[in-house]
Amino acid sequence: MKTFKLTNNQLIHASARLVTSVTLATALAFAPGLTFAATTTDKDAHEDRTEVRIKDMHTKLKITQVQEAKWAKVTHTMLDDAKIMDALTQARADHADDMNAIDDLKSYGEIVEAHADGIKKLTPVFADLYASMSDAQKKEADTFFRKGEHKNSEKKSIGK
Repeated sequence: MKTFKLTNNQLIHASARLVTSVTLATALAFAPGLTFAATTTDKDAHEDRTEVRIKDMHTKLKITQVQEAKWAKVTHTMLDDAKIMDALTQARADHADDMNAIDDLKSYGEIVEAHADGIKKLTPVFADLYASMSDAQKKEADTFFRKGEHKNSEKKSIGK
């Protein structure tokens, strides 16, 4: 079996997928042309899912006491992004019945831009944390993102 070594850029990209999974799912749920009644979410739902993901990730990555300050920056960035995404998706849901096609596209574009901005903000703070990790932690982080374990943990928590 051939193994592949990821570059730092690939690892940073993989780490950013943590935010991407929920943010992209939210953006796609509110994509133009979808029935809004079926995709409307409770206010703050994204933020709640983010908090669950943060706890799960903290446990799986075995964040040490020394790493807590760097971890706090990661969680702060993730929660800020979740608040922004919640506000945008709630505004979109609130105006779903009175948006025309152009308003719909603009709203969707705002969500996509916020998602991209969130990834750009998360990448350097996660890279700083990643640089402080032991080899075992890095391996866990790589697996966590590469194999989508964060997605599996969401499915498990939903099924409970």
